[in-house]
Amino acid sequence: MDVVAKDRPQERAEFIKKTYLHLAGAVGAFIVLETFLIQSGIAAVLAQALTGGFTWLVVLGGFSILGWLSRDLAGKADSIELQYGGLALYVAGEALLFSPLIYIANTLYDPTIVPTAGVLTLFMFGGLTTVAFTTKKDFTFLGSALKIGGCVALGLIIGGVVFGFKLGLFFSVAMVGFAMAAILYDTSKIMHHYTKDQYVAASLELFASVALLFWYVIRILMSRR
Repeated sequence: MDVVAKDRPQERAEFIKKTYLHLAGAVGAFIVLETFLIQSGIAAVLAQALTGGFTWLVVLGGFSILGWLSRDLAGKADSIELQYGGLALYVAGEALLFSPLIYIANTLYDPTIVPTAGVLTLFMFGGLTTVAFTTKKDFTFLGSALKIGGCVALGLIIGGVVFGFKLGLFFSVAMVGFAMAAILYDTSKIMHHYTKDQYVAASLELFASVALLFWYVIRILMSRR
C-alpha cells in the first residue's frame, strides 16, 4: 500500500474526502445517540450512578480499553468491516461517556453550555484544519509530546480521583491545548502518512481528538457558571 502523500493528487483528494465524510457521519451518529440517551432518561441514570470517585475511575479505565480496542479494529486496513466496527464501537462508547456530563451541564448549569461548546469546538477545529492544510506543514513531530502529555494527564486524572483533589480550570485549559495539538497531528497524518484505504481509521482518530476538545470546552464553560 502506498502512503497517501505519494498517491496521485486525485487519489489523495478522494482519500481526504472519504475521511472527512466519515468524520461527519461519526459526529452525526454521536449527536443522534446522545439525543436518545438524554431523552430516554439513560443519561440521568448514569449521572446519578457516577457519583463516587472510584466509579469514575472505573469508567475512565473502561473507556481507555475501549479506545485501544476501537483503534486496533479500525487500524486493520485489510478488513473494512473491522474498520467500521471499530468506528461504531468508539462512537457509541463516547456517546455513553458524554451523556452524564451533558445531562449535568443541561440540568444543573445552563442548557446553552453544550450548544455553545459545540460551536466553539467547530470553530477551533475548522481553524486548525485550515492551518494544517494551508501551511502543508507536517505536524506529526508532535507525536512524542502527545504520548508523554497523555500519560501525564492520565496520571493527574487518576491521582485526582484517588486522592480527592480537583484538577480545576487550568487543567481543562491545558487539555484543550492538548486536544488542539492532537488535531494538528491527526490532520498531518491524513495529509502525509495514512494509506489510501485507511480513511475509516483516520476518521476515528480525528473524531477522538475532536471529542476530547469538546469534552474540555464543556468543562471550561461549566466552571465559568
